Amino acid sequence: MTEGKQGENRGLRRDQVLVVYGQDPKEMTKLLLETVQLENHIPQGALVGIKPNLVVAKPASTGATTHPEIVAALVEYLQAHGRNNLLILEGAWVGDSTKKAFQVCGYEELSRRYGVPLFDTKGDKTQLLNYGGISMEVCQKALEVDYLINLPVLKGHCQTLVTGALKNLKGCISDREKRHFHTLGLHRPIACLNKLLHTDFILGDGICGDLDYEEGGNPVPMHRMFCGLDPVLVDSYIASCMGYEPRSIEYIALAEQMGVGHCLSQPGQVVELNQDNSVAKPSPGGKVARLAKYAAPKESCSACYANLIQALARLDQEGLLEKWKGGPVCIGQGYQGQPGKLGVGRCTAAMEASQPGCPPTTMQMLAFLRKQLS
Repeated sequence: MTEGKQGENRGLRRDQVLVVYGQDPKEMTKLLLETVQLENHIPQGALVGIKPNLVVAKPASTGATTHPEIVAALVEYLQAHGRNNLLILEGAWVGDSTKKAFQVCGYEELSRRYGVPLFDTKGDKTQLLNYGGISMEVCQKALEVDYLINLPVLKGHCQTLVTGALKNLKGCISDREKRHFHTLGLHRPIACLNKLLHTDFILGDGICGDLDYEEGGNPVPMHRMFCGLDPVLVDSYIASCMGYEPRSIEYIALAEQMGVGHCLSQPGQVVELNQDNSVAKPSPGGKVARLAKYAAPKESCSACYANLIQALARLDQEGLLEKWKGGPVCIGQGYQGQPGKLGVGRCTAAMEASQPGCPPTTMQMLAFLRKQLS
C-alpha cells in the first residue's frame, strides 16, 4: 500500500481513505468533513445515527474509546449545515454499563450542550435477521436511522487482533447476541452483521488507540484521523497501520468476500491531507515504553514514531524482537544529514540502511526491519 500525495484528490471516492494528522481532534474532524462536504451526502430531515466506540466506561486517553471532541465537532458541523435530526447510539460490552460509559467518556455533557439525545441500545427492541446462515438480534433503532456514521477507534483487540468500523457495529446488537457472536468465533458473524446493517460514512479516531487490547491501557499516540465510505477499505487501512496484512484479519477478508467492500489494493487510495509536524512523546510506562527501548528518537514526528512502535509490536508478537541485535532504530528530524547504521524515515537518509518515506508506513517499516534480521 502506497500513500497518496498530500492534498490531492480533494473530496472522497468510495475507493479512498482520507487521512489528516494533528494535535487537535476538533480541527482535524472539521478538515475531513469540509473536504468531504458531508452535508451533501445526507438528505434534509434524515435521522442521522452517530455510533462511537464506547465499549467500556474509560476515557479516550486510555486508548479504548472514541474522543468526545470528535463527536462534538461532527455535531457542530452537521447542525451548522441544517442536519439537526441527530442521535448518538451505543451499547457497551457485556458486563459494562452504557450509561456509565456515556458519563465517564464525556458524552452526557456533550448531549446537554448540543441537545443531541443519547440512546442505549442495550434496552432497545431487536429484529431477528439472517445472513449467511447466521440469525442475529439487531437493535431496532440502528435499523431505523436513515444515515449511519460509524466512529471506530484505531486499536488492537485481544481476539481479532484489530478492531475498526466493521466490528464497531457490535454495539448495535443485543447483549445476548454479543455472547452468541463470541461462541461463533466473532469473525464470520461480524462480517454477516455488516451485510444486514449498512454504514454510510466512517470517521475514524486514530488519536491514541490501544496497542493490542480493546479495553485500553497501552495507548499509542498516532495523532491521526481518517474517513471513508467503505468499511472494508477503512478497516484494511487500520490493519495496515498496525502492521497486519489486511486479509490476514479474518473478518476483513470475509466481509470483502461477502461484498461489503474492498481492501486497499492500489497506490494512491490513502490520501493524506497534510503532514504531521508534532513531536513524538514516548510513553513513560507499560508495553509501549518497553518497545520504545528499541528506538532512538531525535525530534521525531508523532506519526512516524507511532508507525515504528506498531512495527516493533508486530516483531515482538512474532518473537523476533528478542533476536534484534542491530541497536536502537534512529528516527526523527534530528538525524538529517547525520551518518549512522540504521534509521527509518527520510530524515535518516544519510545512514547505512534507511527506510525512506515521510512517514514510511508501518508495513514498510516492518518489511525493512525484518530484512535487517535476515
